[in-house]
Amino acid sequence: MGRKDKRWILQRKKDFYYNLAKKQKYRSRATFKLFQLNEKFRFMKEGDIVVDLGCAPGGWLQAAREIVGDRGFVVGVDLQSVKPLPYDNVKTIKGDMTKEETIQKIREILYPAKPTVVISDASPNISGVWDVDHARSIELTTIALKIATQLLKERGNFVVKVFQGDMFMDYVSLVEKYFEKVYPTKPRASRKESSEVYVVAKRYTGKPWEEEEPIKKEEKIEEQIGTEELLAKKIKEMRKLKANK
Repeated sequence: MGRKDKRWILQRKKDFYYNLAKKQKYRSRATFKLFQLNEKFRFMKEGDIVVDLGCAPGGWLQAAREIVGDRGFVVGVDLQSVKPLPYDNVKTIKGDMTKEETIQKIREILYPAKPTVVISDASPNISGVWDVDHARSIELTTIALKIATQLLKERGNFVVKVFQGDMFMDYVSLVEKYFEKVYPTKPRASRKESSEVYVVAKRYTGKPWEEEEPIKKEEKIEEQIGTEELLAKKIKEMRKLKANK
């Protein structure tokens, strides 16, 4: 174990929310982020139907179930398997949220109802390169927004984690096209040094998704050049589109 790993473990052991999560049997310190966001913005209430995108390890599932209670319903989606929670009204799907087949599974579980809230605390794979990680975050959160417009009941709410960067305000403007009220915010449980920020969007207008895909996935190109090089190319394309607006 390197010095950096030891330092990270020591910092975690001293972390207030990490220790509180362990004490209260929550799966992640992120549970408190959702509680704090909801306390401030009231986007989720008892009886709501919630879809959690990128739900592993299940901290936000726990918080959502606690808020919606017995009368609500929570569906979580993740590429990883998630240990089931002991509630009949919490279901999880192992699948890729970018695939239509996964979205269809959500619809089938909830039919004929539609979710009143879509949440996502998902993070992209971290490279350690700021531009790359920011671009990956924008790509992932744009997909989450698109899914929200496909699933949400009109006047439903959307909450998503985004990494800060020069494309952040463009993303906020995009969310504003589909929701009446949009609030960038950072809960107390977020680490001060973290680049994460949350976007809380309230009252979906019902407007259908009309954006072109911001980043086109070119599988043939990915086979020919490295992933980091491809992402750098995508970043340049996104900035060029931004400059031409």
